Amino acid sequence: MTNILMIEDDTELAEILTEYLEQFDMSITIAEDPYIGLSTLDIKKFDLVILDLTLPGLDGLEVCKEIRKRHNIPIIISSARHDITDKVSALENGADDYLPKPYNPMELRARIKSHLRRQEFQIEMLSEKNSGDLIVDADKRVIKFKDNELTLTAAEYEILSYLIKKEGGVVSREELIYNCEAINEESANKSIDVIVGRIRHKLGEDPKLPRYIHAVRGIGYKYIK
Repeated sequence: MTNILMIEDDTELAEILTEYLEQFDMSITIAEDPYIGLSTLDIKKFDLVILDLTLPGLDGLEVCKEIRKRHNIPIIISSARHDITDKVSALENGADDYLPKPYNPMELRARIKSHLRRQEFQIEMLSEKNSGDLIVDADKRVIKFKDNELTLTAAEYEILSYLIKKEGGVVSREELIYNCEAINEESANKSIDVIVGRIRHKLGEDPKLPRYIHAVRGIGYKYIK
């Protein structure tokens, strides 16, 4: 069961969304007041927050900022405020997504699933993973190669850590695009090859005789310890 906190003062909308999402094994707790929402989040464990911006007593941007100070949890903004400054401010203050009202509940469900999938991957990687010459410390977002910290871009780190997580298994380019947040979902498969090439260079690999990252023709790559 996925537990979601919805901070929303539009009771009709909240009830519609709750009725829809509960069909998909999601339990929704509604808080119409932002202060109640914050206190509820402090005393009960939730997997994700859906947050309106126009709330009584406290602006949603401030609520978003407070949530991010206290909790590492996905935040989806659900708001009728379409101004680009609100969108930018929300993302800068810790929101993970911004969904302008009105929207189809199907889209909200899809975004929830996407964020939960990424959150699950991050949690799995929280503990240090030792994979031979490579050690991943996901908490610090650091990968050490033979005891030396690699200098990696966000995309390089996420691709390499994902390949290590899937050690021995074949990972398609599409799977990398889908599961690595730093990569634009519209990225061409060719850009994945370029990033993998940079990683190989930093590992001192010969692409023709790879030690760690092996290409699988027509599919993607696999990491071998």
